Amino acid sequence: MDRVLIESLAVDTVIGVYDWERSIQQRLVLDLELATDIRPAARDDDLALTLNYAAISERIGTFADEHAFGLVETFAERLAAVLREEFAISWLRLTVRKPGAIPTASAVGVCIERGEC
Repeated sequence: MDRVLIESLAVDTVIGVYDWERSIQQRLVLDLELATDIRPAARDDDLALTLNYAAISERIGTFADEHAFGLVETFAERLAAVLREEFAISWLRLTVRKPGAIPTASAVGVCIERGEC
């Protein structure tokens, strides 16, 4: 199975468990690997036959704008479900990082895999 990549996609959203975090937007940085067979798209040079990373990136931005979660884990889990359903993605690996959450770390976050390759 081939994989479409989206790396270091930055989105701003309301995320965090502390009261002060509930009234501001914070940046999350996402990396995605999305399983697909690119051969039909490559054969016909047809965007409609592959995973459109521009459309997926736009949907992620909309998702981040529409939701406010306490946990990065919840953000990742819910986003993975939306992407798999709306784009018919059989398998994905999603890494969500929250830069600056811990002063002595560049970022904290989670990496999840859902579906089957």
